[in-house]
Amino acid sequence: MGIKFLGKKEGFDLIDLLASKREPFLFIISYDKTKIFVQKLSNLSGKIAYSFDCSSNINLGKRATLKKEPISFENYQIAFNKVIEEIKKGNTYLLNLTFKTKIETNLTLSEIFAQAKAPYKLLIEDSFVCFSPECFVMIRDDIISTYPMKGTIDASVPNAKEKILNDIKESAEHTMIVDLMRNDLNMVATKTRVSKFRYIDKIKAGDKELLQVSSKIEAKLPNNWQENLGKILDTITPAGSITGTPKKKTIDIINDVEIDKRGLYTGIFGVYDGKDLNSAVMIRAISKDKNSLYYHSGGGITIDSNPKLEYQELIDKIYIPI
Repeated sequence: MGIKFLGKKEGFDLIDLLASKREPFLFIISYDKTKIFVQKLSNLSGKIAYSFDCSSNINLGKRATLKKEPISFENYQIAFNKVIEEIKKGNTYLLNLTFKTKIETNLTLSEIFAQAKAPYKLLIEDSFVCFSPECFVMIRDDIISTYPMKGTIDASVPNAKEKILNDIKESAEHTMIVDLMRNDLNMVATKTRVSKFRYIDKIKAGDKELLQVSSKIEAKLPNNWQENLGKILDTITPAGSITGTPKKKTIDIINDVEIDKRGLYTGIFGVYDGKDLNSAVMIRAISKDKNSLYYHSGGGITIDSNPKLEYQELIDKIYIPI
């Protein structure tokens, strides 16, 4: 990648500095926080593009083709079984297991970025594109809000909404993530509350529509939160929705069972505009490595998870939303 990434301390310190000066900037934080990009909006490189618009009016006249070469079910089940063993030992209760899938498409990453219909989009040169449906945190008027997504179903399934909301495994998984995110906000703010629990979002997933279950959690930040924005982001990352609970031990298990490093995938990116902040979790992401494209996807594993269903969810999340 041709842009300059900073290390963890230098990156979060720069976020503190720019926010304290009320200077608008873009930030990108990798999953493991070893790579942080911070740039004033006034100096933003043409190598990076972003959008927080929920739709795209661009049509390049090209219908997307997509070929997937996912990990074999046998290899997926090896990692899955390791996770289940850790759950049985009490080391984790919920773990988001992810893999990268080699893909082929007739679109460039720039074309995908231009046409993708997604609330949060990021393009880094010809090396990484993200079209995420998931907000990480928003800050408005000293209120920090987060919107964890956990639970997905094909909207074409009969009674899909009722099935996903009444599914015991999905409900338990979502509740655990809400509890985790509430605890994360408690570390940086006060008066934390779940203001909206398990509501449905509709997501366009290529030629199909998915229903995604979300919740809203909010808390009150101190009036000088800008001076500590880097510290706040460091404290609450990586996002609980893409790790699991308890977070620290679950991250250790992820590092052990996942085959590839996540890199930017499941990190966060966002914009501070001089007053407010908006940010997203970098799910639904494609990276380029030596002229090959890789799509990153996964899902939450609990003691009640079915490996075949979880494997299918990993594949179903591989789509281009145009």
